Amino acid sequence: MDKVLPKKFWNKQRIILSVLGAIFLSFVIWQFAFADKRSKLNVDAEKLTVSEVIEGNFDEYIIVQGVVQPLKTIQLDAIVGGYVTQKLVDGGSMVKDGDIILRLENQQLKLNFLQSETEASRLVNDLQNTRQRLKVEKFNLQKTLSDLDFQMAQTKDVWDRNEKLKSSNMVSDLDYQKSKRDYDRLVKQRQIEIESQKYQQENAELQIKQLEGTLVRTQKNVDLWRQTLENLVVKAPVTGLLSSINVEIGSNISQGQNIGQIDDMNGFKLRADIDEHYISRIFTGLKASFEFNSGKYEMEIIKVYPEVNNGRFAVDMTFVKNAPDGIRRGQSSPVKIELGQSQKAILLPVGGFFSDTGGNWVYVVEGGSKRASKRKISLGRKNPNYYEVLDGLTVGDKVITSSYSNYGDKEVLELK
Repeated sequence: MDKVLPKKFWNKQRIILSVLGAIFLSFVIWQFAFADKRSKLNVDAEKLTVSEVIEGNFDEYIIVQGVVQPLKTIQLDAIVGGYVTQKLVDGGSMVKDGDIILRLENQQLKLNFLQSETEASRLVNDLQNTRQRLKVEKFNLQKTLSDLDFQMAQTKDVWDRNEKLKSSNMVSDLDYQKSKRDYDRLVKQRQIEIESQKYQQENAELQIKQLEGTLVRTQKNVDLWRQTLENLVVKAPVTGLLSSINVEIGSNISQGQNIGQIDDMNGFKLRADIDEHYISRIFTGLKASFEFNSGKYEMEIIKVYPEVNNGRFAVDMTFVKNAPDGIRRGQSSPVKIELGQSQKAILLPVGGFFSDTGGNWVYVVEGGSKRASKRKISLGRKNPNYYEVLDGLTVGDKVITSSYSNYGDKEVLELK
């Protein structure tokens, strides 16, 4: 009788299944215990910009758009009002100092001038008449005094004769007293005449002085009105380019109205608007540079305007040496403004990532893999090309510097 052998439990099939089960279980355990649980996102590597962190000189500067302006512009404002009868120069023309640009007409100003001239002529006549009257009065005084002196001499003779005759009782006391009174009356009359003429002379001299003062003021008014009439002819105050003229023949111009401007062509400056973020770091004397026709020209900030409009403020820059040939008003060009000395630093190229992260973190490519993960960093200063790296990155790191706007809060990017 054959012996029945018991079946082996660990046959080949069961061993294979057990091994596979153990492997699967190990994989599950590894997934729970050691697998990368970070959120991931697949991205197209060809649409990314990956930049390498380098070490180099950090040049702290900003690039602004400068507009060429004349170093000095003279505004033409109407000194007097009127209507334009002639326009002798058009905008864009060169003018010399004293060249006539416009002629104006103002009838009221002409009338005022004629009235002031008439008043001055009347005062001149009054002054001449008063001076002549004073001369006549002086002459009459001399004639009167001469007549009185003659009468006094005659009366004195009669008085002296009667005084001698009175002692001999040859003339009555009544006649003697009469001759004395006649003499005394003439002496008093002479004194009164002198005082009267003195008063009249002082009064006439006072009138002359007042008339002279009034005449001086009136003549000044005449000169002022004459000068005002001369201002009806608008002339160029300097030699330069009449860059604009804002009136035409027949236009009515008010006093103080701007009618144009003249550019002094002896020098140029550049005016630029700068973000208010830099207002504390911009000051007069700061160096800048300007490139024109393949040449580089050193510049210097000469004025910082304190007003901030729409988040920007203006500065004026002038050329340290001569301005380049061929430069023209209104041209615009980038200007490099130096904000500090060049220093060694770890540098990260600028990119769109900053607007999404504020420079607090970036995606760094892991080694030679096709994976980039988040890393916290700290950035410092910025120029148009680089950020200064303060912490979190080392030379040679590969960083995605393009925009992160489509990545949400994913921690890992799988580069496909």
